Amino acid sequence: MAVAQSNLVRKQFLISEESVAKLEKLAAIRHVSASEVVRQAIESYDPHQSLDMEMPELMDLVSARLKEAIISTQKANKKVASTLKLLDHGEHK
Repeated sequence: MAVAQSNLVRKQFLISEESVAKLEKLAAIRHVSASEVVRQAIESYDPHQSLDMEMPELMDLVSARLKEAIISTQKANKKVASTLKLLDHGEHK
């Protein structure tokens, strides 16, 4: 994302030392300046973008999917156990 020099305005902000370290690391990884990382972060930030679901709805969805996964795993375990039992009986004949 190249920004024309004439469009740039100098601003100063105070950020923590941890944020400075993270900013410098991101810049190094992406091979861009720290200023470019900040510009990209500002461009990608949208405070009005919200999740389609609120937290309680997300938790309900996670809970439902987890229950489905548990039931599926229990069924698979029963099938494996019965198959092993059949195989075990087959070997002793």
